[in-house]
Amino acid sequence: MRGPEGRIAYLVGRYPTVSHTFILREVLALRELGVEVDTFSIWRSAPEQLLSEADRAEAARTYNVLPPTLAAVLRTQLAAIEASPGGYARLVARAFRVARPGLYGRFLAASWIVESLLLWEELRRRGIRHVHTHLNGTAPAVAMLSTEFANRASRSRERHTWSLTVHGPAEFYEVSNDALPIKVRDADFAVCISDFGRSQVMGFVPEDHWGKLHVVHCGVNPDAYPVRSQDGAGAGRLRLLSVGRLAQVKGHGVLLEAMVELRARGLEATATIVGDGPKRGDLEALARKLGLGEAVRFTGAIGQDEIDAYYETSDLFVHPSFAEGIPVVLMEAMAHGLPVVATTVMGVGELVSDGENGLLVRPGRPNKLASTVERLAADPDLRRTMGENGRQTVEQEFDVEASAARLRELFTRYAS
Repeated sequence: MRGPEGRIAYLVGRYPTVSHTFILREVLALRELGVEVDTFSIWRSAPEQLLSEADRAEAARTYNVLPPTLAAVLRTQLAAIEASPGGYARLVARAFRVARPGLYGRFLAASWIVESLLLWEELRRRGIRHVHTHLNGTAPAVAMLSTEFANRASRSRERHTWSLTVHGPAEFYEVSNDALPIKVRDADFAVCISDFGRSQVMGFVPEDHWGKLHVVHCGVNPDAYPVRSQDGAGAGRLRLLSVGRLAQVKGHGVLLEAMVELRARGLEATATIVGDGPKRGDLEALARKLGLGEAVRFTGAIGQDEIDAYYETSDLFVHPSFAEGIPVVLMEAMAHGLPVVATTVMGVGELVSDGENGLLVRPGRPNKLASTVERLAADPDLRRTMGENGRQTVEQEFDVEASAARLRELFTRYAS
């Protein structure tokens, strides 16, 4: 790999945060393999998003592009013009060409110009020539512009490169406005976290780019999770757990309606919903409207230092989402040996095999979800078997160390 001892940059819009723990795991696993990863964040993470010691330690060593000082902005702009007037003009033109139409798009383009040159200067200072980005939006745009300018301004023959990880589903909703086809074509390689995600990318880039699309799963460290003790659920009683951002697309309202159905059927079920987000107030109001009372508990955001206790004291994990890549929270639940119920959407079936290591239900159907939960409530042996099989699946296919090793191979191949 290029750079001092394989040194690369990871660039994320906001890093670290409670919702991006999977990126932190990946970075730590790469470092364990000897890859020197410097982390960069476009925006500084708010203190309330740093809920674990690992988050806080990583935040302390992460370079935040914004907010810059006026002196830094002026310095980098002048340095770029001096290094390559033509490259600077091309960067400006391309930023405005790639950004979405309208006033907001022009504002984005102007900000990308500033951010990409701040990144260029810092990467040059550190001697880093490869940037890898996660998630859609600003980070890949900035990496693309910064890398192109670095190659035009470089006085050596050493080439600068960049890559991105495409997660979905958000990227697939805004393909044109987000310029994802342009970014994928421009990148030296693209990682997709699922075969479903790769197929979506294949649908909007030409065949001659398919070879640089690689599937690398997000992962967890199964050894970090203790073998779960036997659950304490008896007949007619079940403790449900759901973990995730409280957003419309996650389908928590379906879970609440399924809880009403379960209670009407005489099942004594409780649900703990871990996470925060824009839908929290609406969901709490819906729970009250449905008369669920103490049967549903909203915890808010929980850090990785504390979340294991929720997996350990639950009987069943429920993920009622309407759209997903491959949910890391499902991997965490399965690594704990917790049986799971999830929806038949997008890449979920690449992790959960219906009837083997979990059960799948059609999305948006509270009655179907309730029936599936009721089935598991009545069959502790099935819960136990699915929990054991789920743990094996994670160990064999979704171990973050194996994923990091695959990423290291890609960085070596494309960035050297």
